[in-house]
Amino acid sequence: MNSTPHFPIYLDYSATNPCDPRVVDAMIPWLREHFGNPASRSHAWGWEAEEAVEKARADVAALIGADPREIVWTSGATESNNLAIKGAAHFYQTRGKHLITVKTEHKAVLDTMRELERQGFEVTYLDVQEDGLVNMDALKAAIRPDTILISVMFVNNEIGVIQPIAALAEIAHAAGALLLCDAVQGYGRVDIPATCDLVAVSGHKIYGPKGIGALWVRDGVAPAPLLHGGGQEALGRSGTLSPALCAGFGTAAALMAVRRDADAAQVERLWTLAIERFGPGWSINGSSDQRYRGNLNVRRDGLDVARLMSALRDVAFSAGSACASGSGRASHVLRAIGLTERQARSSVRLGFGRYTTEAELTEAIDRLMLAANAQRIAA
Repeated sequence: MNSTPHFPIYLDYSATNPCDPRVVDAMIPWLREHFGNPASRSHAWGWEAEEAVEKARADVAALIGADPREIVWTSGATESNNLAIKGAAHFYQTRGKHLITVKTEHKAVLDTMRELERQGFEVTYLDVQEDGLVNMDALKAAIRPDTILISVMFVNNEIGVIQPIAALAEIAHAAGALLLCDAVQGYGRVDIPATCDLVAVSGHKIYGPKGIGALWVRDGVAPAPLLHGGGQEALGRSGTLSPALCAGFGTAAALMAVRRDADAAQVERLWTLAIERFGPGWSINGSSDQRYRGNLNVRRDGLDVARLMSALRDVAFSAGSACASGSGRASHVLRAIGLTERQARSSVRLGFGRYTTEAELTEAIDRLMLAANAQRIAA
């Protein structure tokens, strides 16, 4: 995406994707002349809104490989994860009150798990290996007779590693537990195994609008409702739906299906360019092989990333998750893979995708390298 004189080169695709212009075009009519409430089933304004919502639901489902009836609209992945975790915990608590997750999960999962602990549930937080992947033996050892849910992110939002979700689901099911997959970063990019029980996805990570997400709930799974007050959606999820947001999400999903190979080739080219540009003085955080190529998290010993970001106002990148960028703490993901506090604070995350040009990426990395080298000279 071309930068303007007022905005930096954008390399923070893991935080959010630019909205595809075709998505915007699909949304505008539902913000102007077509304003009906999709729950109003007594007149044409409601009927056409409902039709748009259901078409979008079908497109979102198709990108996962799900039945549209298994898709529940939410306000985003945070709500999807909350609905899945709290809903499953409360609905299945007569079977047990033990849950398992991973220390590198998004805060939407970790904070939800901590809330359940305050309610009397027990949670095991698994360590990961140095490459960021779950140790299968450690997972098997953590499972108890009262384990009801295992939650693992498909593609990590900070280091891009791809977890072996199909194998994890098999382990969960063998123990009689459900498997929640936070697939926000992998949706439309990596095939999501059909054996998952619950899958959280989001619109703005596939070039769609913010403020809308979905939860795929496999047939036969029944998490308890999180919101009450109308029950407009499946599972009793309440709240008036926005046809504009649904249409935008659906269009983005349809475009991802069409552009999947082209987008994958694009990020592969950019990944190769970036690795070559950084050179041997930088280390990759997380697995290089089991990884989504649109995420590059690298470090150089002694680098002060806070100073680097201050010096590079014309390049938009991050030191970790956008949701924790103002906390002042080192990335919990980088600490979980064994990095020291200092190493974690010497790491940068670059995210690129559909609208990133090779010229932009080259210019941005060259500026980043120049600023990093200036720190060494000053030291």
